[in-house]
Amino acid sequence: MLRIATILVPTDFSPDADAALEHAIDIARLFGARIHLLHAYYIVPQAATPWSYSFPAGLIDDVRQDALRRVEALREKVKERGIEASSEVSGEPPSLAIVACAERQKADLIAMGTRGLTGVKHVLLGSVAERVLRFAPCPVLIVKAPA
Repeated sequence: MLRIATILVPTDFSPDADAALEHAIDIARLFGARIHLLHAYYIVPQAATPWSYSFPAGLIDDVRQDALRRVEALREKVKERGIEASSEVSGEPPSLAIVACAERQKADLIAMGTRGLTGVKHVLLGSVAERVLRFAPCPVLIVKAPA
């Protein structure tokens, strides 16, 4: 019998991620599962270029604090709907953070949104969802928000 006890919901706070969270809440209700929310922000380290640049003092901390505040608000939303929930943020590249978190949390399902980029945008930006599908330790539900 299929057993889902832990659902990992990565979020970038987009409408697609919100749609995935709604599906995860429905599945969590069906199985009595808990939801673990993850936001991964990745700030590219200073590159070696002939032009020097640096991040403004406190930028990374500000990004982290904003991410913590926003993911905590989502956690509270899930809890208000009667679902056990936890949350975390990561400064790793999103696909790596999601797969590592799924392993750590022993997730039975990952429910995540996708923007469904195509063409040049897909080539240049890649697809976090696609990379997660390749390396996830559990099934992955990919959700695109209705237009």
